[in-house]
Amino acid sequence: MEGSAFPFLPETGAFRYGYSVPTVAIDVAYVAGLARLRLSPEEIETFGTQLEQVLAYVKKLEEVDVQEVVLAGEEKGLPNRLRADVPLSELAQNEVLENAPQQAGGLFLVPRILE
Repeated sequence: MEGSAFPFLPETGAFRYGYSVPTVAIDVAYVAGLARLRLSPEEIETFGTQLEQVLAYVKKLEEVDVQEVVLAGEEKGLPNRLRADVPLSELAQNEVLENAPQQAGGLFLVPRILE
């Protein structure tokens, strides 16, 4: 796997885009640094142990066969009531901008939030 999106996890062949849980320890100190958290060595050890337990549980859940599971609400033969995901025709630029409070040059004008 080239350039892992999860640099706090060592490279493994088992981990692909979150579909399989790796059987490795997470570098808690590195992740805490990314979140700008200061953790004591005791907290790092505690969180590391807890995260390993969570990953082990998720790995165990992957073993459950859910092929025959019926979704809630469909157990009585009721079909899914959501509409089909069908793309609609796109709106013209002038139609989109009709209701814009402010516009200029075919773009929405929004208040500045950063100085």
